Amino acid sequence: MLVVLIGLGVWQLNRMVWKQGLLDQIARAEAQPAIDLPETPAAFAKIRLTGTFRGDLWSLYGAQGRDTMQSTQMGAQLLGVMDLVSGGAVLVALGWVPGINAHPPAGAATIEGFIRPAEQAGLFAARDDLTTRRFFTLDPATIGAALGVKLAPYTVIAIGPAGMPDPARSLPRPPNNHFGYALTWFSFAVILIVIFLIHARKTLRP
Repeated sequence: MLVVLIGLGVWQLNRMVWKQGLLDQIARAEAQPAIDLPETPAAFAKIRLTGTFRGDLWSLYGAQGRDTMQSTQMGAQLLGVMDLVSGGAVLVALGWVPGINAHPPAGAATIEGFIRPAEQAGLFAARDDLTTRRFFTLDPATIGAALGVKLAPYTVIAIGPAGMPDPARSLPRPPNNHFGYALTWFSFAVILIVIFLIHARKTLRP
C-alpha cells in the first residue's frame, strides 16, 4: 500500500509538470497574433479562417446555463460548418446561445479562434440526440457524419466580443491542481508509516 500511495503521488507530480507545459503552450499561443489556418494546425493555435458558413448545417454542443437580466437560461454552444476558401470544411463553435432553436449565420465570413482537438466520448458521456442535432461530445467526425459532411479533425472555437452567439473571450485554461493531489497521496503515505510504527511498537513491546 505504501508503494501504491507513493506511486500515485509521483504520478500526480508528473501530471503537474505536463499540465504546466500545456498552460505555457496556451499562454504562448494567446500572446501571438492569429495566423492563417495552416494545413495541419497545432492544438490551441490561434488562427484566422475565411470561408462561407452553410446555413443548413448547424448543431448544438453541450448544455450550459447562463445568468441573464431576467433569469437563468439554459443553452448550448452553437456549431456551424464553414466551407473554407482554401478547400475543405471545418466545424466552428460560434458561442453560447439560449434554447435549442438557434441557427448560425450563413454566407461569407472571416473569424478568429483557436484549435480544439477532437474529444473522445467518455464512459458516462450523455448520448447525442441526432433528431435535434444536439451533441455532447465535440467530435467533428461524429458530428460531420450526422450532418452528412466531411469535416476537418478539429474544431475552431471562435473568439470575439460579447454578442449572440456569445463567443469565447480567450483560450481555455484547464486547472492545475495536481500538486494538491500529490500532497494528499504523500500525506496518506506518511500516515500509513506512522500507523505502522505505532502498531509495530505495540506488537514488539516486551
